[in-house]
Amino acid sequence: MLTIQSNVSLKKYNTFGIDASARYLVEVDSDEDIQTLLQLPDVQTLPKLILGGGSNLLLTQDFNGLVVKINIKGISTAKEDRDSVWVRVGAGENWHEFVLYCVERGLAGLENLSLIPGTVGAAPMQNIGAYGVEIKDTFDRLEAVEIATGQKRIFTNEECRFGYRDSIFKNEAKGEYIICNVQFKLQKTPTFHVAYGDIQKTLDQMGVKELSIKAISDAVIKIRRSKLPDPAEIGNAGSFFKNPEIPADRYNELKAVDPEIPGYILSDEVVKVPAGWLIEQCGWKGKRFGAIGVHARQALVLVNYGGGKGNDIRQLAEKIQTSVEEQFGIHLHTEVNFV
Repeated sequence: MLTIQSNVSLKKYNTFGIDASARYLVEVDSDEDIQTLLQLPDVQTLPKLILGGGSNLLLTQDFNGLVVKINIKGISTAKEDRDSVWVRVGAGENWHEFVLYCVERGLAGLENLSLIPGTVGAAPMQNIGAYGVEIKDTFDRLEAVEIATGQKRIFTNEECRFGYRDSIFKNEAKGEYIICNVQFKLQKTPTFHVAYGDIQKTLDQMGVKELSIKAISDAVIKIRRSKLPDPAEIGNAGSFFKNPEIPADRYNELKAVDPEIPGYILSDEVVKVPAGWLIEQCGWKGKRFGAIGVHARQALVLVNYGGGKGNDIRQLAEKIQTSVEEQFGIHLHTEVNFV
């Protein structure tokens, strides 16, 4: 039985802890719930906001429509062969808990993505990634309901058009589908990814002698906890900006001026520069402005200390973008979605 609530505070539904409200809110537990909901005449005409864990969202105003909270659960093996296991997961499952589920069963491919906040359904929308691994590396397919028709559709890896923190669901198909479940192809024999960031250094500090996907997961968790604030303690949405990818010629020009500028060579033509480093060089790290600010340990994270407004955080982000562009000639794109 679907229960549509009126005038609901969204404070507990977003990790920034912004106290905006929704005109209506409904929680759905199955594909059938979604299809039933979309058939309701009053619902068809309302603006809709699809919500998973609310961890990649900045509410800048009240939402004058229907918020659909996805609670679809379930993890099962779809098929298996000698080398791989295809795991089907409900869109409402907690991402980190799903990663731990896989690690505990020796299913490799997602261990570098440990402790990323949010739900499984939101992961392919953003093509989440960390420490040299992205969703697209293990993603097999997803099932979604088209909002306009209520019909189910399957999207393959290729059809999702994954890019850096990007997919078809942030572009051509934005706001057109509700993801119900996601299927991953995971490996029985792991390929370890330890070269990115501080993973190898952390493994050494932990005294790890024999590499395993659990050891990598533990190392990633340790690193993330040391750098990133817990949303349960300080409101935030993790990395607020994408790491910019710039032409190699431009990177070399910047390095000639400042030899300390870090960069990850993606190809002969493209270098990725850490956005947090750029922001820190502009003097923003640890700055506080009343109820909001830039985190003291990680300049890539904007925070709400309590009672902050979404619009204030948005304006802070715009000031940071302007200062980085003025100093380095690089435009930072946001990873967080504004509503």
